[in-house]
Amino acid sequence: MAGKTLMKSAKSALSRLQCAKSTVTQMRSFTSRLNEQQQAIQELARNFANEQLKPNASKLDLEGRFPFDHIKNLTHLGLMGAAVDEEYGGRGLDYLSLAVAVEELSRGCASTGMIMCLHNFLYANLVNEKGTPEQKEIFLRDFTKGAIGCFALSEPDAGSDVASIKTTATPDGDYWILNGKKSWLSSAIEGSAVAVFATFDPSLRHKGLACFLVPMDAEGVFRGKKEPLMGVRAVTACDMTLEEVRIPRSYMVGKAGEGFKIAMEQLDQARIGVAAHAVGIAQAALDTAMSYAKEREAFGKNLTRLPSVKDRLTDMCIMIEMARLLTYRAATDVCTKHSSMAKYVAGKNAAAVADHCVQILGGRGLSTNYDAERHYRDARGTQIYGGVTDIQKRLVGHFLLKEHEAL
Repeated sequence: MAGKTLMKSAKSALSRLQCAKSTVTQMRSFTSRLNEQQQAIQELARNFANEQLKPNASKLDLEGRFPFDHIKNLTHLGLMGAAVDEEYGGRGLDYLSLAVAVEELSRGCASTGMIMCLHNFLYANLVNEKGTPEQKEIFLRDFTKGAIGCFALSEPDAGSDVASIKTTATPDGDYWILNGKKSWLSSAIEGSAVAVFATFDPSLRHKGLACFLVPMDAEGVFRGKKEPLMGVRAVTACDMTLEEVRIPRSYMVGKAGEGFKIAMEQLDQARIGVAAHAVGIAQAALDTAMSYAKEREAFGKNLTRLPSVKDRLTDMCIMIEMARLLTYRAATDVCTKHSSMAKYVAGKNAAAVADHCVQILGGRGLSTNYDAERHYRDARGTQIYGGVTDIQKRLVGHFLLKEHEAL
């Protein structure tokens, strides 16, 4: 009798354990394995990068020339609207597919990868997910066919402190009138429209913000000169001034007061993209270092056989895989904590990997005749645009404590 009771108890415990395992499996459903569609996108982007981007990346960087032909070809591949609904000319892909494409393109040319990344994550996805049918017809359909969209959040005195935005939006009948100055608009010189964040009541701080879609050719929109950049030099960045810009009320995204929420949600997406961008740059740096180390000889042997070089290459590999896994996680389970963690680690690791690359090449690592110094410059920016690493660390800490009810 005791034996039967023990058996029933054991079976019951086993059943509970199996249920618990099932629950844990469902909760931790993340996998780093790409599905067939994601693998196909990865291969498509990798082949394009190898054939068209990598051979021209150095020249574009040295000349600081916008890659019009590359963007045109990416449009033909459907990657300039990768996550946009097919109804509006997009591919309807998930964020992980888009992130994988950004990584591969950035591995070939960091500038081209960044342009594609920001157009998708900050502009196209915003209009696709939050725009009205009318807004999508005007501000989305053409933006999967070659037109480039921009994102105007930062200002001369408002970067990380978004609530301090001074660009104003004043209601005037069926219109809004925008006045102010925006900074660091990527692709604005080539862009056709921009998502502008402005305040309709400064006293409300972040609760007084709204988001507007503005045609770049609207009267009163003035774009500044191209800003010389340390890295991703083929990307154009400039200021934009808005002087009595009159736009229809229907061009507001969401409602008045939702601007801050919209901006933060898009930045959560953008950080996934910038993290993937950083991983691509880091992978390119490892490729460069490995190719050089396999051919260069010192002390009668290849550099790969020297313990110090082997250690550096190993560290580079580990840092890249760490960043890639965090990026994949962020792309499959989008939230501020995950995207900030991915960007924080990917940006810092990309800079460290690129530094190792320069060190392995030695004197050649400082020469513009080799790719190492370009990777080094490109990697540094990934700790700044899309949200500086300092803020990302604070965000991760905030949500960590919030999860544990420790705020």
